[in-house]
Amino acid sequence: MTSTASKAPKPPRTAKASRSDSTALYDFPGPRTERRHRWYGVLATAAVAALFGWLLYLLFATDQFTATKWTPFEYQGIQDLLLRGLGNTLKAFAYAAVFSLALGAVLACGRLSEHPPLRWLATALVEFFRAMPVLVMIFFIFVALKVHALPALVAGLTLYNGSVLAEVFRTGVNSVERGQREAAYALGMRKTQVMTYVLVPQAVRAMLPTIISQLVVALKDTSLGYLITYEEFLHAGKLIASNLDYDLPFIPVVMVISPIYIGMCMLLSWFAHWLAGRQRRNPRTEAVGVAPASPGTLLPGGQ
Repeated sequence: MTSTASKAPKPPRTAKASRSDSTALYDFPGPRTERRHRWYGVLATAAVAALFGWLLYLLFATDQFTATKWTPFEYQGIQDLLLRGLGNTLKAFAYAAVFSLALGAVLACGRLSEHPPLRWLATALVEFFRAMPVLVMIFFIFVALKVHALPALVAGLTLYNGSVLAEVFRTGVNSVERGQREAAYALGMRKTQVMTYVLVPQAVRAMLPTIISQLVVALKDTSLGYLITYEEFLHAGKLIASNLDYDLPFIPVVMVISPIYIGMCMLLSWFAHWLAGRQRRNPRTEAVGVAPASPGTLLPGGQ
């Protein structure tokens, strides 16, 4: 005769126990630590608010919001000047972005080449242009080679950003799992086919954030064009800010130009997120669903 012993009910798992069991790499903070972190957040918010209030006080104390300094932006000529400068900035950035991506791809192919002379030449070019300051290259092309302002600005931005993007491309391709390359070669693909159809499509996801970050750098570096008298956005703002008729509105010009630069950079970041999401939804990159296991057709004579 067997007797069944009643099992005592297990105590309910507390939130703390479930938290500690969820991960072995991170200890969730306890009640005292959470209260301390909340105080840190409150103090940091108060510090940021105090700094913002202090800046506003300085702006009002120095009469930066007077009508005299903000009236110029109501004139049609000033608006046309800013719009023309913004258009020139976008034009220089478009040229520099396209040429930088093309140059980076060419130099990356050279660095990944199996021919030592070509690889050494590409490495020397990349290291030289990465080490050279952008402003020095722009001035050299503009002054020594006597090139016009727009081509000089675009050439300087292209040489620097293209060399940086070459390293981004090379690192992205090398980051793909080695088995992918070996499997492609085992199928009889040539190196060009392996790069085009196997390595580069997989490396794009890893490279995309860095590529966009470098393009943001190129967009901001277009402001160096005002040093060689290229009429870009910052140059237009400088003309307005140095006008004595408007009581030298330096701060209002900065407050108008800075949000536009920030907005363009944020637009590039949004485009990168949108492109990454589109790639994830691409049927070529989506994971193929596997049907659940089911009894197959038995072989003749099978049980």
